[in-house]
Amino acid sequence: MKNAIKLFSVLLIAGFLATGCKGPMGSPGKDANESCIQCHNPGVVDAKATEFELSKHSFGEAATEEAGNNTCGPCHLSESFKDVCKRNVPSTFTLNASTGKYANDYASSTSKAFGEINCFTCHGNLHTVYDSTDFKPLTTVAAVSMTMYKGAKTIDLTQDGSISNLCVKCHQPRPLTTSTTTSNGDVIDYAALVTSPTVLFYDNAVGNAAPNKVIPSYRTHVHYGSVGAIFAGQGGIQFAGTQTYTNSTHTTAASCIDCHMAPMTGKAGGHSFFAKGNFNSCNVTGCHSSAVTTSSTTLWVTPRTDIQTLLNSLATKINAVGAGTDILHSEPDATLNLWAGLTTKNFDGYLNIYDPSTNPAGVWKNPAASGSWTTAQKATNTALPIFPSLKNVTMGSIINFQMCLREYSLGIHNYKYTKALLQNSIEALTAAGY
Repeated sequence: MKNAIKLFSVLLIAGFLATGCKGPMGSPGKDANESCIQCHNPGVVDAKATEFELSKHSFGEAATEEAGNNTCGPCHLSESFKDVCKRNVPSTFTLNASTGKYANDYASSTSKAFGEINCFTCHGNLHTVYDSTDFKPLTTVAAVSMTMYKGAKTIDLTQDGSISNLCVKCHQPRPLTTSTTTSNGDVIDYAALVTSPTVLFYDNAVGNAAPNKVIPSYRTHVHYGSVGAIFAGQGGIQFAGTQTYTNSTHTTAASCIDCHMAPMTGKAGGHSFFAKGNFNSCNVTGCHSSAVTTSSTTLWVTPRTDIQTLLNSLATKINAVGAGTDILHSEPDATLNLWAGLTTKNFDGYLNIYDPSTNPAGVWKNPAASGSWTTAQKATNTALPIFPSLKNVTMGSIINFQMCLREYSLGIHNYKYTKALLQNSIEALTAAGY
């Protein structure tokens, strides 16, 4: 029903524009109706609108769930996204001198925290001249300040007129922040995870109190948008090891649209932004000299198998912290786990810590039981084993596991960088005794 309403709305608007345009709204000296049909015809806007119905940008429910949330809004809400782009909102953190706590500056105005992703989200110049030139410029192609590193690192993919920066603006990791109760709410010190690998990141003997800065929970993670960072070869916790941190050819020779907006095959390509099973752009002359298919050993099967093997190996090392009980959460249901099937145990990147609303089957005690839980829920939590202590090397490896799992392609986006993060994390954990 929701999609039917959307399609009806698109057609209604298209019809209104085609019949209701007045002369002054079109290009100078051009009939307005003639201007409108340059775009509003079966081969252009109509086709793109139909493709867009297949996109999660269209049918995802995040816009409804996050409406009113100006911190999640810049990636989930159309008006929020346009607002942070227009005002060039930085991804810095600012210390409140009176409270001693940090706040993430990357947020939209509260009054702009609404709106489903639509054509105007990315095509910020639509309905200006009312002809095909309105598709450009895009809302932003500026270099992307990484929120994960509170602006200290930048992603700038300059190929194809920097168009990939528009995608990376949202498809990037979120920062892992310290507790505002036991600490100051600042982004954690990622560098220390590498330089002091055996130092305790979380001490379970202390639990939900200082000096612990991060209290582990089911949702202790860097969110889901890791693909932009992995593609650019940025953002991972770069432990030293046998693998050097270099990038695959994709990072500089391809753009997001090359694969995700290739000519349609089935439900993939175009404005669906879906790439799985669509190799049309890969096989354009000048990219790959031999055709790429799901049977291609060198360009598809082998690299994906390598990364899957490394993900499974790293998961085993991380779970060794639990001394027989996995600390990583598994979910075989593909409707609940986008990454089901990418690892043997169907890990999703979460920690398997009890939470009555988000992980009621969690096997580890939540160190920070909420006062709002019922007596029964608190009793369930109390009966569970205490979550183990985590060293810096373990937390850094968990971040790398999350990033390399959630980039979804099993290394195709950037095989060399993905392999280095995984292999060197395995070696770092081995050196730490796991």
